[in-house]
Amino acid sequence: MSEKPELLTTNRKALTINLDAQKYGTFAEIGAGQEVARVFFQAGAASQTVAKTISAYDMTFSDAIYGKAPRYVSRERLGMMVEHEYNLLIERLGPARGESSTFFVFADTVATKGFKGIGDAHGWMGVRFQTEPGGPPSEVLVHVRMWDKEALLEQEALGIAGTNLIYAAFYHREDPRRFIESLADNLGTDRIEIDMLKFSGPAFEGYDNRIMALRLVQSGLTNAVMFAPSGEVLQPSETLYKKAILVERGSFRPVTHVNIDMLNCATAQFVQEPAVKGKDVVVLMEITMNNLLSSGTLDPRDFLERVDQLGELGLTAIISNYSEYYRLTSYFRRYTKEMIGVAMGINNLLEIFNEKYYENLEGGILESFGRLFRHAVRLYVYPMRQDAYDRYIAQAAPHANVAHAFASNVLINAKNAQVAVHLRNLYAHLLENHSITCIVGFDEQVLGVFSRDVLSRIRDGDPSWEQMVPASVAAAIKRRRLFGYNGETAKLPAAS
Repeated sequence: MSEKPELLTTNRKALTINLDAQKYGTFAEIGAGQEVARVFFQAGAASQTVAKTISAYDMTFSDAIYGKAPRYVSRERLGMMVEHEYNLLIERLGPARGESSTFFVFADTVATKGFKGIGDAHGWMGVRFQTEPGGPPSEVLVHVRMWDKEALLEQEALGIAGTNLIYAAFYHREDPRRFIESLADNLGTDRIEIDMLKFSGPAFEGYDNRIMALRLVQSGLTNAVMFAPSGEVLQPSETLYKKAILVERGSFRPVTHVNIDMLNCATAQFVQEPAVKGKDVVVLMEITMNNLLSSGTLDPRDFLERVDQLGELGLTAIISNYSEYYRLTSYFRRYTKEMIGVAMGINNLLEIFNEKYYENLEGGILESFGRLFRHAVRLYVYPMRQDAYDRYIAQAAPHANVAHAFASNVLINAKNAQVAVHLRNLYAHLLENHSITCIVGFDEQVLGVFSRDVLSRIRDGDPSWEQMVPASVAAAIKRRRLFGYNGETAKLPAAS
């Protein structure tokens, strides 16, 4: 069994860099003071590493140096800072020491709570660096949130996090997992959150930004990461800020006609809600880490296959650590006060009423529902055929403890689904107040499609799976050989 690597103090990390004769660069910091530069000065031997420090704190000065950006604490502003300072470094010091130095620029633009203790403490930080003298640069950008209650502690956390980022870029590039984990060294995830990062350049040629973002969730550095249809890693606040949000949770292994029909119908209803009309809407397809870890270990290929097919459909994906829906909607409330809609099947609805998930809450299921339905949240429930509903109750939801006498052709929806007897008044209350509503306008022909059946047919070479998924998904599965597709078709038995 291998030993855990030694945890270096922040001071030791800075000193290690200061004593590395090749590394030489600039620290540019806006907001919260020059906290990262301070760490390097306090470590000693900083004159061997620090070419310049700058803090263009005043907006007029900042605009004059870097140009104007829509927001001062933004990815755009950080990019302007890094670009300007790096070009200046090469221009002014390249002729004198370009053959012996590997230049770097660290920059951050940050907002702390301030002296009144209010506001959203977050910021962007990044490092651009050479791996050899005269070589092309590589870059790491991250978005960080600070959870300390006092500005002084937030500043300290920022100094530690920035030092961790610089050290990881220099010394942990060959170990992506260690790179991610080291970002919280000497801090812990209770003081800092990193909800977005992006690698670029030759030093990270083997990196996949989507996998690295997933590692953030796996390591506890954040609870959710998002991906654009193109596969680009998104920063949640940029995507969700002041938007109405509709989310559908699923395994999407693969995406089926049911998934898309559910989403389309729920979206059609959601955008007609009085509270949503005229508002910007973002639609998300969510996969939980529990689902990705259902086999016991995280399979990066399986994760990429799911995200890729969602991208084929032009859908934005979110991977979260939120098993309970009330935690997911609370996460969205960080960014928006607008209405939140959740599209789900009957099986997910019954799981919400499973009290075992709320044993850790002092108020139990009532507390969870208070959190879930707070501030305009509505569940849009997709129907299920009665035979599938019976199987689900018997196999997966014995906690429901219900008896039903439906005719075989009845569709089970939010109005006639049954929950445990002692929860029926609560359920009726949520129905009456439209916190739970039926999805309408659905395609009854696709109700019998389940992801697990599609996956089984793909692996068995049964071509009928192609009729159970959208055409673009079928094409992507065949082209990329996703989900075990091997291009072979099962041979049918000869006619007798």
